[in-house]
Amino acid sequence: MADSLPEHPPKLPIPMSDDRIWIDGCFDFAHHGHAGAMLQAKQLGKYLVVGVHSDEDILENKGPTVMNLKERMAAVTACKWTNLPVPGAPYVTSPEWMDLYGTRYVVHGDDITTDSSGEDCYRIVKAAGRFKVVKRTPGISTTDLVGRMLLCTKTHHIRDLGKLLLDQTSEEDRELLERTKMYASDSFGVVGKGSTVYTFIAEQPGGKCVPVVSGVGPKPGQRVVYVDGGFDLFSSGHIEFLKSVMEREKEEGHEDIYVVAGVHDDRTINQWKGLNYPIMNMFERGLCVLQCRYINSVVLTAPFSPTKGFLETLPTGVPSVVYHGPTTFMPGDEDPYEEAKEMGIFQEIGNHEFSGVNAGEIMGRILKQRQLYEERQRRKGVKAENEIQMTN
Repeated sequence: MADSLPEHPPKLPIPMSDDRIWIDGCFDFAHHGHAGAMLQAKQLGKYLVVGVHSDEDILENKGPTVMNLKERMAAVTACKWTNLPVPGAPYVTSPEWMDLYGTRYVVHGDDITTDSSGEDCYRIVKAAGRFKVVKRTPGISTTDLVGRMLLCTKTHHIRDLGKLLLDQTSEEDRELLERTKMYASDSFGVVGKGSTVYTFIAEQPGGKCVPVVSGVGPKPGQRVVYVDGGFDLFSSGHIEFLKSVMEREKEEGHEDIYVVAGVHDDRTINQWKGLNYPIMNMFERGLCVLQCRYINSVVLTAPFSPTKGFLETLPTGVPSVVYHGPTTFMPGDEDPYEEAKEMGIFQEIGNHEFSGVNAGEIMGRILKQRQLYEERQRRKGVKAENEIQMTN
């Protein structure tokens, strides 16, 4: 679990160490670009402090947030590379705040971020020689995701991610696999010592889980737990569900569990939800789940219904329990968990603090204030042009 402090910022400074790294941002939507920055930052040290800007500061400098501070903090806290989440971090990175948290260096992507006056948010720490650059994750940003919702596009969907990861017929495919390996790394960013990744191939007789990334499997006798879903716009609702699974298991006396998360493909989700869902494609959603500290293994292209036959194919062993949230929203009379219930291993996680936060709710927030977010997109475009000029 991530660490916490009784108050922020702390009254007494934490001892300075080169191994303590600071990173900050809005972290609006828990997309894999944010996680990628945190992973690279963690690899530059051993302890990652993550500053999260307030709703008010973001509104003043960038425009309205989609997720509020509490929701954004839940996402940052759930990232396995976060050691200490910090609410209310200054929008213009402050050396004084960094000193209080014992962090000598701040890490940011190789792009420029500006404040409301058009100045570089990292100008002060750069002048002090306390700034380190990591590679920005291409092809994903909060602005991109908002754009997909406003334009209702489906061009981001992927037809067969498992085939792309396994066949490796192009440089782009190899890049997808390398990034998957990175996100499957452990809490220190060490590849090969973290999560296992499989893809389920239904076309094979009886279906088969084929390994994509090697990692740490369950220990002998360890209790295996299965969860599944679309995990679109991986939000505080998904995160609180996964956290609740761990808490339920602990309450029942199971301290050491191995959580396998099945992620449905784009076609399956679109079939059930329509429009241009999922907003994040299979690859993006898989990375979001992989970066979460509450899971140990991921099965990509998992079937919508976890049948007895499918559960018996899991390389991690037949799970002791299958968890899901309330399924009353699902259309039709079919119960996707019928066979898990017949096996006597299904449990439901009821409502929680973030139960209503899902892809539909998030899209609703944006469409409800469409003009505000379209203006934010316009302002972001203008800022981006200025920021590009600042790097040249």
